[in-house]
Amino acid sequence: MIFVTGGAGFIGANFVHSWLSRHDEPVLVLDALTYAGNLESLADLRADPRLDFERVDICERAAVQDLLGRHQPRALVHFAAESHVDRSIDGPGAFIRTNVQGTFELLEAARAYHAGLQPARAAAFRFLHVSTDEVYGSLGPQDAPFRETTPYAPNSPYAASKAASDHLVRAWHHTYGLPVLTTNCSNNYGPYQFPEKLIPLMIHHALAGKPLPVYGDGANVRDWLYVEDHCRAIEQVLARGEPGSSYNVGGHNEVRNIDLVRRLCGLLDELRPRADGQGYAAQIAFVADRPGHDRRYAIDGARIQRELGWAPRVDFAEGLRRTVCWYLEHQDWTAHVLSGSYREASLR
Repeated sequence: MIFVTGGAGFIGANFVHSWLSRHDEPVLVLDALTYAGNLESLADLRADPRLDFERVDICERAAVQDLLGRHQPRALVHFAAESHVDRSIDGPGAFIRTNVQGTFELLEAARAYHAGLQPARAAAFRFLHVSTDEVYGSLGPQDAPFRETTPYAPNSPYAASKAASDHLVRAWHHTYGLPVLTTNCSNNYGPYQFPEKLIPLMIHHALAGKPLPVYGDGANVRDWLYVEDHCRAIEQVLARGEPGSSYNVGGHNEVRNIDLVRRLCGLLDELRPRADGQGYAAQIAFVADRPGHDRRYAIDGARIQRELGWAPRVDFAEGLRRTVCWYLEHQDWTAHVLSGSYREASLR
């Protein structure tokens, strides 16, 4: 069995789907079901006996230790995090609690569990921490992409909280010998993403006839990674990564925000044209930039490709089309999130 924290969130839920599609090994999802945790994202796995769920806050160390002791997992994959930059600017405290304190409590629970394992099982155990490229700060137009050796320079409360958690994970390996792995990924996109994030937000606003808000001049650049590719990378790191190491995971798709929004508009023009015959690009509206907005992110994924043989398979055009089609076909999922009814969902 493996544990997946935050398994009802965007990337976590996609990972659970990906894992169970390729492995017989059971998964226990640990999730506090804060606003971004959505059990409807796992609803199609409700009858799968390999999936179990515990509603637990990772800050509750005793509860996590109890679950570790009872289920004896061979690995813990840690997705649970507050992740929306705008929310971190408005209320950083929740990010410090979940991302920093929560990771600390989880590490301590895992350390106690690991210390009690028999030598062979202890040697095989892994704690995989999923992080972000935002810990590295912002790149200039001509700067080389982020590497694992790039100095940390977080610029938002969210990025700072993830940087702190990365440092804790590293320290628990070097001080206590906990067999940890860290991945730092670029911007993910795909199914089940909470509609406050750029791509699902634009799709929803476009269909609702609302303005499509683009920060500043729209020239901020992000490296986009299809979530299915990210899940494969995490599996590879979990299976073959060197304990104590970090691996950067990128999509090799650097795109300006304004160009991404225009591409989304073009896909919607094709797949769900407006009744009045106009293009969705007419709804684009530039808005005041957010504080401390990083200009460019880009990932150098040479290490994970060289050492573990991973590279993204889904090119951006295909991934974006898949994503738009998924949201068009699952407007009820988005509607339940926006109405709040998703909070009433259960797995059993």
